[in-house]
Amino acid sequence: MTTQLLARYDIGDYDAWKSIFDADAEDRGNASLSVLQIWREGGNRAWVLYQVANAARARDFMGQGSHVFESRAGVSRTEFHMLETA
Repeated sequence: MTTQLLARYDIGDYDAWKSIFDADAEDRGNASLSVLQIWREGGNRAWVLYQVANAARARDFMGQGSHVFESRAGVSRTEFHMLETA
């Protein structure tokens, strides 16, 4: 089975969010997350599909470690779904 994480970010400005998101790649990698796809929904929402190598590290990062990224990137709300292929 493959584990993936689908994340929704409510943001103030897509371009500002994307710049900070790109700069955060090393931290996501350390949390076992690699980006598979990014979608925009208007100018104020982004969806990201991640490949997850280690579910525990990914959960820790999304629960605790992503707060610094969110505050710098103008994220007002997030929603995460850890999914496994069927």
